[in-house]
Amino acid sequence: MPIVNIQIMEGRPTEKISSVIARVTDVISEELNSPKENIRVLVTEVPKTHWGIAGVTVENRENE
Repeated sequence: MPIVNIQIMEGRPTEKISSVIARVTDVISEELNSPKENIRVLVTEVPKTHWGIAGVTVENRENE
């Protein structure tokens, strides 16, 4: 059973996340010849306060 973990920064619309789940499922199913019913896609949204770039949180970078 393929399990795909995707971590993204918070703030994207639910529709976009649903689309990503559907499209990733399609690709995994096609490439691994796996039934869609066996594929799990987990999307974790990370708060901007918990995402760092070059030692600075995204929230702080946006406020600079």
